Amino acid sequence: MSYELVWFKRDLRWQDHAALAEAGRRGPVRCIYVVEPELWLQPDAALQHFEFVRESLQDLDQALRAQGGCLEIHVGELPEVLSHIWQDNPFARLHSHQETGNGWTYARDLRVAAWCKSHNVAWHEQAQFGVVRGLKNRNLWQAAWEKHMAAPMQDVGPLRFWSDAPATNWAMHAPQHLTHNPPLRQRGGRPLALATLHSFLNARSLGYRGGISSPLTAPDACSRLSAYLAWGCISMREVVQHTRAHIAQLPPSATRHRAGLTAFISRLYWHCHFIQKLESEPEIEWRNMHRGYDGLREEDFQSEHFEALKAARTGWPMVDACVVMLRETGWLNFRMRAMLVSVAAYPLWLHWRPVGEWLATQFLDYEPGIHWSQLQMQSGTTGINTTRVYNPVKQAQDHDPHGTFVRRWLPVLRRVPDSWLLEPWLMPQQVQLSSGVQVGVDIAQPVVELAAATREAKQRLHSRRQTPEVKAGKSSVVEKHASRKTFTTRKAKPTASQAAKQQLGFDF
Repeated sequence: MSYELVWFKRDLRWQDHAALAEAGRRGPVRCIYVVEPELWLQPDAALQHFEFVRESLQDLDQALRAQGGCLEIHVGELPEVLSHIWQDNPFARLHSHQETGNGWTYARDLRVAAWCKSHNVAWHEQAQFGVVRGLKNRNLWQAAWEKHMAAPMQDVGPLRFWSDAPATNWAMHAPQHLTHNPPLRQRGGRPLALATLHSFLNARSLGYRGGISSPLTAPDACSRLSAYLAWGCISMREVVQHTRAHIAQLPPSATRHRAGLTAFISRLYWHCHFIQKLESEPEIEWRNMHRGYDGLREEDFQSEHFEALKAARTGWPMVDACVVMLRETGWLNFRMRAMLVSVAAYPLWLHWRPVGEWLATQFLDYEPGIHWSQLQMQSGTTGINTTRVYNPVKQAQDHDPHGTFVRRWLPVLRRVPDSWLLEPWLMPQQVQLSSGVQVGVDIAQPVVELAAATREAKQRLHSRRQTPEVKAGKSSVVEKHASRKTFTTRKAKPTASQAAKQQLGFDF
């Protein structure tokens, strides 16, 4: 008897799963996940990603077993795995979600498409987010996003499983070369995703507006759904519809709660907006979105600056504390992520690609479409966004004025007097002796002079921006990637600068 083969990728759930629902309507299903060795060799992969996936797949397997099926784990490259399955028992169709992943997954999908064509197998791919494959015109994108989010959630319903599936012992072992698994990271799985959503909608979202900027309040005020959306434990449509339903049930007096959830919906929109950029132009993972910025930083890369950043030894407490928090938890709120990239791109003058590869391994919620678009936007190489330079001292003054955050993640600073905490490198020698904290030994001396290095970086960027070649190339980037989002409030339409700042607001 023929069956429908369902291939799980970054869609590790069993509800509102369009590929599983479509397969279930056509016939008995067989569900697989493939551990692809080459995928986990890519420079953006980390052990924390693998372990989060493994935890999520365990929950998925349990849910399928409760219905009489199971999830098969295969190891190998996709065309070879499909050939092995096909030779044993040919399947009618292959079902999966579309994936806007890194360059390797893009090439892998081309190989899968070629395999399906050579075996006369139809490959049914379903939309995962509000991202449009083959988009011809950005003017149509917002309507397509709204249509996807408003569509009924896919009811998987009772499934019929292929009865001849081989008996398997569920096992998934991490490749030995993978490293970095933060001890305080979020754990994977759909039950935890749903619990996180409900706690946010019912309580934590009260602090969303005003709470997501500071690293002190953001761990609770943010939804914390980003990892679950990135790995597909919950669907974007589920989150949007549950949030809108919750807003509709709020009493008129719940103005703060309503404002927070409305802002959250807006950020979910921007989430897909940025993924669409990579879908429309996969090359922005490795080359400048605006080619006029080629050569701006590449030849000046200073490895010692990069190593200081990764080691949390830049000398700027807010930066180093954020690196340590990210290293220990796998998560950081968006403003602090933007600050890290800004510091890397301007005073440290590092090209975004190596920085981006490192940060991809640090972020549990690494989503390639958002990641590479934001790396370029914060580094000033899109050609269409306002330059955003974050001063780490000012960020500490604004979001950690009493040093609670930096002292938590940098214990040595607990001995530094309050008056010197934000700029400890300025401590007189006598203060260093009395506090037992020596600059250059216990804490790092800043790798560059912040004000001078930032000023020089901005001058270099703005000089490039004023060249005829860069000015001439801006319109094509706007046509391909700029948002066409309409603003329906009574307020005036925002300026280009204001709109650029709103584009930063996909933080959730």
